[in-house]
Amino acid sequence: MTYLELANHRLHYRIDGYASDDKPWLVFCNSLGTDMHMWDAQVDVLSAQYSILRYDRRGHGRSSAPSPPYSLDDLGGDVLTLLDALDIERTHFCGLSIGGLTGQWLGIHAGKRLGKLVLCATAAKIGTAEGWAARIEAVQTGGLEALVPATAERWFTPKSRVSQARSVAKALDSFAATSLDGYVGCCAALAKADLKNALAQIETPVLAISGEQDPVCPPADLDDIAAAVQRGRHVSLPGRHIVNIESASSFNAVLLEFLGNEATTRPCEPGS
Repeated sequence: MTYLELANHRLHYRIDGYASDDKPWLVFCNSLGTDMHMWDAQVDVLSAQYSILRYDRRGHGRSSAPSPPYSLDDLGGDVLTLLDALDIERTHFCGLSIGGLTGQWLGIHAGKRLGKLVLCATAAKIGTAEGWAARIEAVQTGGLEALVPATAERWFTPKSRVSQARSVAKALDSFAATSLDGYVGCCAALAKADLKNALAQIETPVLAISGEQDPVCPPADLDDIAAAVQRGRHVSLPGRHIVNIESASSFNAVLLEFLGNEATTRPCEPGS
Protein backbone atom coordinates (compact mmCIF):
# COMPACT_ATOMS: atom_id res chain seq x y z
CA MET A 1 0.00 0.00 0.00
CA THR A 2 1.34 3.42 -1.00
CA TYR A 3 0.37 6.63 0.75
CA LEU A 4 0.97 10.34 0.30
CA GLU A 5 1.15 11.99 3.71
CA LEU A 6 -0.43 15.45 3.78
CA ALA A 7 -0.89 18.01 6.54
CA ASN A 8 -4.22 16.71 7.87
CA HIS A 9 -4.82 13.46 6.00
CA ARG A 10 -3.18 10.86 3.83
CA LEU A 11 -4.11 9.63 0.38
CA HIS A 12 -3.87 5.98 -0.58
CA TYR A 13 -2.90 5.48 -4.22
CA ARG A 14 -1.82 2.78 -6.64
CA ILE A 15 -0.06 2.77 -10.00
CA ASP A 16 -0.82 0.05 -12.57
CA GLY A 17 1.03 -0.37 -15.84
CA TYR A 18 4.68 0.61 -15.62
CA ALA A 19 5.45 4.30 -16.04
CA SER A 20 7.51 5.25 -19.08
CA ASP A 21 7.96 8.25 -21.34
CA ASP A 22 6.00 6.66 -24.17
CA LYS A 23 2.96 5.69 -22.06
CA PRO A 24 0.54 8.51 -21.22
CA TRP A 25 -0.86 8.80 -17.71
CA LEU A 26 -4.50 8.15 -16.92
CA VAL A 27 -6.05 8.99 -13.53
CA PHE A 28 -9.25 7.35 -12.28
CA CYS A 29 -11.35 9.06 -9.59
CA ASN A 30 -13.98 7.10 -7.66
CA SER A 31 -17.57 7.97 -6.86
CA LEU A 32 -19.13 8.78 -3.49
CA GLY A 33 -19.03 5.76 -1.20
CA THR A 34 -16.69 3.63 -3.32
CA ASP A 35 -12.95 3.05 -3.49
CA MET A 36 -10.36 2.74 -6.26
CA HIS A 37 -11.39 -0.85 -6.97
CA MET A 38 -14.53 0.33 -8.74
CA TRP A 39 -12.18 0.75 -11.72
CA ASP A 40 -10.73 -2.78 -11.72
CA ALA A 41 -12.42 -3.74 -15.00
CA GLN A 42 -10.95 -0.67 -16.70
CA VAL A 43 -7.44 -1.15 -15.32
CA ASP A 44 -7.38 -4.77 -16.49
CA VAL A 45 -7.83 -3.58 -20.08
CA LEU A 46 -6.13 -0.17 -20.21
CA SER A 47 -2.96 -0.77 -18.18
CA ALA A 48 -1.18 -2.19 -21.21
CA GLN A 49 -1.43 1.18 -22.95
CA TYR A 50 -1.49 3.67 -20.09
CA SER A 51 0.29 4.31 -16.83
CA ILE A 52 -2.72 4.31 -14.54
CA LEU A 53 -2.98 6.19 -11.26
CA ARG A 54 -5.86 5.36 -8.95
CA TYR A 55 -6.41 6.83 -5.53
CA ASP A 56 -8.99 6.69 -2.76
CA ARG A 57 -10.58 10.09 -2.28
CA ARG A 58 -10.16 11.55 1.22
CA GLY A 59 -12.37 9.65 3.64
CA HIS A 60 -12.79 6.70 1.27
CA GLY A 61 -11.10 3.33 0.99
CA ARG A 62 -7.72 3.38 2.73
CA SER A 63 -7.33 7.16 2.62
CA SER A 64 -7.84 8.87 5.95
CA ALA A 65 -10.69 11.26 6.70
CA PRO A 66 -9.95 14.78 7.86
CA SER A 67 -12.75 16.44 9.80
CA PRO A 68 -15.70 17.46 7.59
CA PRO A 69 -16.96 19.45 5.81
CA TYR A 70 -14.99 19.30 2.55
CA SER A 71 -15.26 21.48 -0.54
CA LEU A 72 -14.80 20.77 -4.24
CA ASP A 73 -11.64 22.88 -4.02
CA ASP A 74 -10.34 20.42 -1.41
CA LEU A 75 -11.07 17.42 -3.62
CA GLY A 76 -9.53 18.96 -6.73
CA GLY A 77 -6.56 20.17 -4.73
CA ASP A 78 -5.90 16.62 -3.55
CA VAL A 79 -5.53 15.50 -7.17
CA LEU A 80 -3.09 18.28 -8.03
CA THR A 81 -1.06 17.61 -4.88
CA LEU A 82 -0.85 13.92 -5.77
CA LEU A 83 0.19 14.69 -9.36
CA ASP A 84 2.88 17.06 -8.13
CA ALA A 85 4.19 14.53 -5.62
CA LEU A 86 4.50 11.90 -8.35
CA ASP A 87 6.00 14.33 -10.91
CA ILE A 88 3.08 13.85 -13.30
CA GLU A 89 2.93 17.01 -15.37
CA ARG A 90 0.06 15.99 -17.65
CA THR A 91 -2.55 13.22 -17.56
CA HIS A 92 -5.87 12.07 -18.90
CA PHE A 93 -8.57 12.00 -16.20
CA CYS A 94 -11.68 9.86 -15.77
CA GLY A 95 -14.07 10.42 -12.87
CA LEU A 96 -17.57 9.22 -12.02
CA SER A 97 -20.25 11.12 -10.06
CA ILE A 98 -18.38 13.25 -7.49
CA GLY A 99 -15.27 12.08 -9.34
CA GLY A 100 -16.75 13.65 -12.45
CA LEU A 101 -17.34 16.89 -10.58
CA THR A 102 -13.70 16.76 -9.51
CA GLY A 103 -12.78 16.34 -13.17
CA GLN A 104 -14.88 19.37 -14.12
CA TRP A 105 -13.10 21.39 -11.42
CA LEU A 106 -9.74 20.33 -12.83
CA GLY A 107 -10.84 21.24 -16.35
CA ILE A 108 -11.78 24.72 -15.13
CA HIS A 109 -8.85 25.38 -12.78
CA ALA A 110 -6.01 23.23 -14.13
CA GLY A 111 -6.80 22.46 -17.76
CA LYS A 112 -3.14 22.61 -18.78
CA ARG A 113 -2.50 19.54 -16.62
CA LEU A 114 -5.05 17.48 -18.59
CA GLY A 115 -4.85 15.66 -21.89
CA LYS A 116 -8.44 14.45 -22.22
CA LEU A 117 -11.27 14.44 -19.72
CA VAL A 118 -13.88 11.70 -19.25
CA LEU A 119 -16.87 12.67 -17.09
CA CYS A 120 -19.15 9.78 -16.15
CA ALA A 121 -22.58 9.65 -14.49
CA THR A 122 -22.16 13.18 -13.20
CA ALA A 123 -23.55 16.69 -13.55
CA ALA A 124 -22.43 20.27 -13.14
CA LYS A 125 -24.64 20.27 -10.03
CA ILE A 126 -25.73 16.98 -8.45
CA GLY A 127 -28.89 17.10 -6.36
CA THR A 128 -29.88 19.94 -4.04
CA ALA A 129 -28.46 21.39 -0.85
CA GLU A 130 -31.61 20.26 0.96
CA GLY A 131 -31.27 16.72 -0.36
CA TRP A 132 -27.63 16.45 0.74
CA ALA A 133 -28.48 17.87 4.15
CA ALA A 134 -31.11 15.14 4.53
CA ARG A 135 -28.57 12.51 3.45
CA ILE A 136 -26.06 13.77 6.01
CA GLU A 137 -28.70 13.61 8.76
CA ALA A 138 -29.67 10.07 7.74
CA VAL A 139 -26.06 8.90 7.79
CA GLN A 140 -25.31 10.53 11.13
CA THR A 141 -28.43 8.95 12.60
CA GLY A 142 -28.43 5.46 11.12
CA GLY A 143 -25.01 4.92 9.55
CA LEU A 144 -24.24 3.83 6.01
CA GLU A 145 -25.36 0.21 6.35
CA ALA A 146 -28.99 1.34 6.50
CA LEU A 147 -28.61 3.03 3.11
CA VAL A 148 -27.27 -0.03 1.27
CA PRO A 149 -30.63 -1.23 -0.19
CA ALA A 150 -31.52 2.20 -1.61
CA THR A 151 -27.97 2.65 -2.87
CA ALA A 152 -28.13 -0.69 -4.70
CA GLU A 153 -31.32 0.51 -6.42
CA ARG A 154 -29.69 3.75 -7.56
CA TRP A 155 -26.43 2.21 -8.65
CA PHE A 156 -27.42 -0.97 -10.50
CA THR A 157 -30.33 -2.33 -12.54
CA PRO A 158 -32.17 -5.39 -11.18
CA LYS A 159 -30.68 -7.46 -14.00
CA SER A 160 -27.12 -6.50 -13.11
CA ARG A 161 -27.70 -7.13 -9.42
CA VAL A 162 -28.28 -10.75 -10.43
CA SER A 163 -25.94 -11.27 -13.39
CA GLN A 164 -23.03 -9.34 -11.83
CA ALA A 165 -23.74 -10.22 -8.21
CA ARG A 166 -20.07 -10.45 -7.19
CA SER A 167 -19.11 -7.04 -8.60
CA VAL A 168 -22.25 -5.45 -7.17
CA ALA A 169 -21.58 -6.91 -3.72
CA LYS A 170 -17.99 -5.67 -3.82
CA ALA A 171 -19.13 -2.13 -4.63
CA LEU A 172 -21.79 -2.15 -1.92
CA ASP A 173 -19.35 -3.53 0.63
CA SER A 174 -17.04 -0.59 -0.08
CA PHE A 175 -20.00 1.75 0.41
CA ALA A 176 -20.84 0.30 3.83
CA ALA A 177 -17.16 0.45 4.86
CA THR A 178 -16.72 4.13 3.97
CA SER A 179 -15.72 6.45 6.81
CA LEU A 180 -18.73 8.38 8.13
CA ASP A 181 -16.64 11.57 8.30
CA GLY A 182 -15.46 10.99 4.74
CA TYR A 183 -18.96 10.40 3.43
CA VAL A 184 -20.45 13.37 5.29
CA GLY A 185 -17.56 15.60 4.21
CA CYS A 186 -18.12 14.75 0.55
CA CYS A 187 -21.89 15.21 0.87
CA ALA A 188 -21.13 18.73 2.13
CA ALA A 189 -18.95 19.34 -0.93
CA LEU A 190 -21.74 18.13 -3.21
CA ALA A 191 -24.27 20.37 -1.48
CA LYS A 192 -22.31 23.48 -2.49
CA ALA A 193 -20.84 22.41 -5.84
CA ASP A 194 -22.38 24.13 -8.86
CA LEU A 195 -20.19 24.50 -11.96
CA LYS A 196 -22.92 25.25 -14.52
CA ASN A 197 -21.71 28.77 -15.21
CA ALA A 198 -18.06 27.74 -15.54
CA LEU A 199 -18.24 24.77 -17.93
CA ALA A 200 -17.63 26.95 -20.98
CA GLN A 201 -14.11 27.56 -19.65
CA ILE A 202 -13.16 23.91 -20.20
CA GLU A 203 -10.99 23.67 -23.31
CA THR A 204 -9.91 20.08 -22.69
CA PRO A 205 -11.63 17.54 -25.00
CA VAL A 206 -14.45 15.97 -23.00
CA LEU A 207 -16.25 12.66 -23.31
CA ALA A 208 -19.40 12.53 -21.18
CA ILE A 209 -20.68 9.00 -20.45
CA SER A 210 -24.12 8.39 -18.96
CA GLY A 211 -26.06 5.35 -17.82
CA GLU A 212 -29.27 5.11 -19.79
CA GLN A 213 -31.31 4.41 -16.64
CA ASP A 214 -29.32 6.47 -14.14
CA PRO A 215 -31.73 8.08 -11.66
CA VAL A 216 -28.98 10.16 -10.03
CA CYS A 217 -27.44 11.86 -13.08
CA PRO A 218 -29.67 11.04 -16.06
CA PRO A 219 -28.41 11.27 -19.65
CA ALA A 220 -29.73 14.82 -19.99
CA ASP A 221 -27.19 15.99 -17.39
CA LEU A 222 -24.32 14.55 -19.39
CA ASP A 223 -25.73 15.97 -22.61
CA ASP A 224 -25.78 19.40 -20.94
CA ILE A 225 -22.09 19.04 -20.00
CA ALA A 226 -21.10 18.00 -23.52
CA ALA A 227 -22.98 20.97 -24.96
CA ALA A 228 -21.53 23.48 -22.49
CA VAL A 229 -17.81 22.68 -22.75
CA GLN A 230 -15.80 23.82 -25.76
CA ARG A 231 -15.08 20.35 -27.16
CA GLY A 232 -17.47 17.72 -25.90
CA ARG A 233 -19.52 14.71 -26.89
CA HIS A 234 -21.90 12.44 -25.03
CA VAL A 235 -22.31 8.66 -25.13
CA SER A 236 -25.01 6.80 -23.21
CA LEU A 237 -24.58 3.14 -22.22
CA PRO A 238 -26.90 0.55 -20.63
CA GLY A 239 -27.01 0.74 -16.85
CA ARG A 240 -27.68 3.01 -13.92
CA HIS A 241 -25.24 5.12 -11.91
CA ILE A 242 -22.15 2.89 -11.73
CA VAL A 243 -22.17 2.41 -15.48
CA ASN A 244 -18.47 1.51 -15.75
CA ILE A 245 -19.22 -1.72 -13.83
CA GLU A 246 -22.60 -2.52 -15.39
CA SER A 247 -21.41 -1.98 -18.98
CA ALA A 248 -17.70 -2.56 -18.49
CA SER A 249 -16.93 -3.87 -22.00
CA SER A 250 -18.77 -1.07 -23.79
CA PHE A 251 -17.37 1.50 -21.36
CA ASN A 252 -13.81 0.30 -22.02
CA ALA A 253 -14.36 0.41 -25.78
CA VAL A 254 -15.60 4.02 -25.87
CA LEU A 255 -12.91 5.07 -23.39
CA LEU A 256 -10.13 3.55 -25.50
CA GLU A 257 -11.55 5.06 -28.67
CA PHE A 258 -11.78 8.53 -27.15
CA LEU A 259 -8.36 8.54 -25.52
CA GLY A 260 -6.62 7.12 -28.58
CA ASN A 261 -8.38 9.17 -31.25
CA GLU A 262 -6.46 12.31 -32.18
CA ALA A 263 -9.59 13.68 -33.85
CA THR A 264 -11.06 14.29 -30.40
CA THR A 265 -8.59 17.12 -29.93
CA ARG A 266 -10.61 19.14 -32.43
CA PRO A 267 -13.93 20.78 -31.55
CA CYS A 268 -16.84 18.31 -31.52
CA GLU A 269 -20.47 19.00 -32.12
CA PRO A 270 -22.00 19.90 -28.72
CA GLY A 271 -23.95 17.02 -27.28
CA SER A 272 -23.02 14.63 -30.09
